[in-house]
Amino acid sequence: MVSLLPEEDATLVTSEAKDISYITNDIPPYRGKILAVVTSTDTMGTSTKSTGYELTELARAYYVFKANGFEVDIASPLGGLPPVVVDDDDMGEFDYAFLNDDVPQNKLKNSLPLKDVDTQAYEAIYFVGGKGAMFDFPDNKYLQEIIRDFHYNNKVIGAVCHGPAAFVNVKLNNGDWFLKNKKVSSFTNKEELLLIPNATTIFPFLLQDKLIEQGGEFQEGIMYLEKMSRDENLITGQNPWSVWVLAEAMVQQMGYTPKPRLITAEENAVKVLEVYETKGLDNSKAVINKMILENNQSVSRSLLVNHSIVAAIQGDLTRFRNMLQLAAYVKGKTNN
Repeated sequence: MVSLLPEEDATLVTSEAKDISYITNDIPPYRGKILAVVTSTDTMGTSTKSTGYELTELARAYYVFKANGFEVDIASPLGGLPPVVVDDDDMGEFDYAFLNDDVPQNKLKNSLPLKDVDTQAYEAIYFVGGKGAMFDFPDNKYLQEIIRDFHYNNKVIGAVCHGPAAFVNVKLNNGDWFLKNKKVSSFTNKEELLLIPNATTIFPFLLQDKLIEQGGEFQEGIMYLEKMSRDENLITGQNPWSVWVLAEAMVQQMGYTPKPRLITAEENAVKVLEVYETKGLDNSKAVINKMILENNQSVSRSLLVNHSIVAAIQGDLTRFRNMLQLAAYVKGKTNN
């Protein structure tokens, strides 16, 4: 399994936004501001498990918004420096660039307390995931007021992974749940319970269950693969692999064509896995051939190997072997 992983790129950790053409070139005229909201919670309830916002879920959306002409402010329930979760296995060029970028890092150190947010200053709002959101997003009166304000002013509202916890217990002026009859996605019960078997005792609720309970029409995608739901101005994503498409959908919903972007190796691996789940092993290999040989694109072997581990945890030995076979197939088509 280790032999299937690519060599580590030592230059990744020094990535800088100024060197990424998508971020710096052909920026459209200023289009306004977007507010990103992250959790202030650093521990999962009464457990000893640390948490925070997911760096990749903020970094990637931040640069999509920036590349498309928007300024991004960052807010949190308490204000100040919020706790962060950095998953080394998922870190890519944009994520390290975000860590090395003084502008967003200063925004994080001085994140706006929700009570001080001026909703009129923003064109859209984006709720970043991270398990801490399960504890300090629901029942936050300032957050509820902000969501109602954006809703009644027909502004775009986005959220990914555990970010939709912001919508829990939000009621409209007529007494209806905000989520009533709205299509919505979030981290699913299956995804949560596979990673944390005792999630029902750690979290105040399972997010999928609560969104359904409050009237949401839950849209569940394949486990740990991209899934986005769109219900007019409400745009939500299932997990971290949904961030790119969700952020670009928010830009589109605000009336703009998202700027062209090179698809990442991770995104290509997600597409390969989607084909595997829906059309089988041979078709997924054909997609790999097209990506690598015809389009000169990369496919993340690391993500394929990670999915083999998920299959092993689930006891699905056939899928475990097939994931490793796909990783080996990608390796055979590349030079490293």
